Amino acid sequence: MTTRTIRSATPADGEACAKIYEPYVRDTVISFETEPPTTEEMARRIEAALTEHAWLVLESDGEVVGYAYATQHRTRAAYRYACDVSIYLDQSQRGTGAGKALYAALFPLLEKRGFHRALAGIAIPNEASIGIHRSFGFTEVGTYRRIGWKFDGWHDVTWMQLDLGMQEAPSQ
Repeated sequence: MTTRTIRSATPADGEACAKIYEPYVRDTVISFETEPPTTEEMARRIEAALTEHAWLVLESDGEVVGYAYATQHRTRAAYRYACDVSIYLDQSQRGTGAGKALYAALFPLLEKRGFHRALAGIAIPNEASIGIHRSFGFTEVGTYRRIGWKFDGWHDVTWMQLDLGMQEAPSQ
């Protein structure tokens, strides 16, 4: 029987996360990066996300097989209660509920940390990603047309958002 555990990432998870992410960069338009980040760069990203947001990893029998994280949405101060979220899974984990488990752990954590809105930018077409986001209550807010150039073509990005709970004015 497989044992799954979700925990907060550490920079030591950089290698595993970089390995999971590499095929998304190399082979798809799901990521608009064109060069896979190194282990060191991924460790730096994890550390930065943990400072104010969150980065979770999913372990299956002790091996990192997926991750979900939140980062700053925009740099202007008024956006400080919004964050961007993403999930990446080892290919063997797609369709197993791993992504749902990660988001189910991430969203309450973000709400507890005072975030009001989660946003997801999804290169389309990507019905799997649209589907998981809808299953959590995300709604579409718009599509940037022909915004990303990769693999010799333009690609659209649909933005979706989710209210995380805080509806009243935040305490300053």
